[in-house]
Amino acid sequence: MTGSVEKAVRDDVEALGDLVGVEPSLTELAYRLASEIDATSTEDVKVLPQLSRELRQTLAQLLEGRAADDNDDGLGDLAAPE
Repeated sequence: MTGSVEKAVRDDVEALGDLVGVEPSLTELAYRLASEIDATSTEDVKVLPQLSRELRQTLAQLLEGRAADDNDDGLGDLAAPE
């Protein structure tokens, strides 16, 4: 059963479309971290901040690669003033 955090991560990743390069690996890591967050019991709540940080960093790395691709339109610096 998928928890709420894992479902949200899966929905976000699905919205990205096709995964390339290391994105599939980062995605699987994000799913696992989200699943661990969902499964964290009240006794293990001390690990929640660390898992949350790792998930944020993993998602940020996934999106960082996307941002670099979005900025490379093949036109170089045509819009940059001289």
